[in-house]
Amino acid sequence: MFNVDFTKIVNLLKFDPSDPLLFGSSLFLIVFFFLILFYRIFATSKNARILLLLFFSLFFYYKASGIYFLLLIASSAVNFAFGKFIFESKSAGIKRLLLIFNITLNLGLLGYFKYTNFFIEIINDFKLGTFDPIDIFLPLGISFYTFKAMNYVLDIYLESMEPTKSFRDFSLFVFFFPNILAGPIDRASQFIPQIEQNDLVISKEDIGKALLLIMSGLLKKVVIADYLSLNFIDRVFDSPLRFTGVENLFALYGYGLQIYCDFSGYSDIAIGISLLLGFKLMDNFNSPYQATSIADFWRRWHISLSSWLLDYLFRPIQMKFRNLKMFSNVIAILVTFVLCGLWHGASWMFVFWGLLHGFYMSVSMFLQKPKRMLYQKLGILNSKVLKVFQVLITFHLLAISWVFFRVKSFEEALNIFGQIFNFFDYKIIPQFVEGYTPSFILIVLGYTIHFLPKSLEVKSASILGKINPVFQALILAFVIWFAAQIRSAELQPFIYFQF
Repeated sequence: MFNVDFTKIVNLLKFDPSDPLLFGSSLFLIVFFFLILFYRIFATSKNARILLLLFFSLFFYYKASGIYFLLLIASSAVNFAFGKFIFESKSAGIKRLLLIFNITLNLGLLGYFKYTNFFIEIINDFKLGTFDPIDIFLPLGISFYTFKAMNYVLDIYLESMEPTKSFRDFSLFVFFFPNILAGPIDRASQFIPQIEQNDLVISKEDIGKALLLIMSGLLKKVVIADYLSLNFIDRVFDSPLRFTGVENLFALYGYGLQIYCDFSGYSDIAIGISLLLGFKLMDNFNSPYQATSIADFWRRWHISLSSWLLDYLFRPIQMKFRNLKMFSNVIAILVTFVLCGLWHGASWMFVFWGLLHGFYMSVSMFLQKPKRMLYQKLGILNSKVLKVFQVLITFHLLAISWVFFRVKSFEEALNIFGQIFNFFDYKIIPQFVEGYTPSFILIVLGYTIHFLPKSLEVKSASILGKINPVFQALILAFVIWFAAQIRSAELQPFIYFQF
């Protein structure tokens, strides 16, 4: 009666390195529907819910990285054990040795998969030897789950939290599928207590916010980020000399929007899915292009990573060199941002991108007092005009830095800037708008929405949470259908999967 090809079903569930289980894909929507269904069935049983999430999270990660899901389990077991050993140790010296060993293990593992070929490249470049690159598979999300696990051990060492007695609960914190591949890098002290709660409580407000985040994340990713990437940005960045300065400049603006919509889109969906499962993850973005300075930008962009680096890297370095006064901040800033660049990838371009942000921050720090005095003298310290000017300057500094984040060599970056400064003719703008009308509209629309007040989002979530569940489902279904119609190719992997 039913002609079901189980071979195809099994193949769909097998690991395929070119086909991870992406948010928004048809397969994900199907398996997530069944997850929610069984999750509600087991609503009164905490143990059943946790085991269901553990199993699904491991399956989700298996679809992303295959056999390396065993590495994820090993990472969880090792960090859980170190947290216990550090907490139970009575000697400060032993605690410190255990922490150093734990950090070495975590960063050594991360270094092998992400930086081995980068070190080989350095050795070859400096004529220290001749080695061929090694074919190493990079497990997706390794930077994210490694930092999550390290946060747990570091907080125990710093006595900010006590270790959980349950390896199962700690594993769910590390494995949790919504944020394992690209964040947010949640804190154990905030997540694990939510696991330990017996009751599954999901309010109407949570449902409204979750649906809004999931829908906005899909639209950001599919309608804006993927469309701009495939139809405009990639063409210009891949061959900048074939395009005028106008097109290069708009590609630069477009990439700033693309990477924001791509990354924040993933975070929105991850936070939204988590809310539907009864978990609250930390916010990861707060209108970053509304920032009035580079420091303000990093308080708004990838908040989970920037706060992690602030707590566990910047502040310890700053304290170590505190005798150097202001220069202790400069040293801490530069080291933090260079390592932030390296965290994103094993490339000199990422190192330079991090160094550039460190330079921005250091210069801004030295100019802070003179600027304030100047603004006070001119009587514009708290004026809206000054804020607009600061936002524009900050945005263009960021746009310049995104070029180095996107390209693979300094030559490519110089080609883009060369076209903008040497072959820019504003008279070509109407031709650009006519030739790339959908892309131009999306860039303008995307930035316009970005600068809308936060209160509008809060109000929309509140309204969405109050309407009938049937209409909620219909609205969500329409957004999914609309995103599917706009999609011009297979769903593109999220940019931050490579990190």
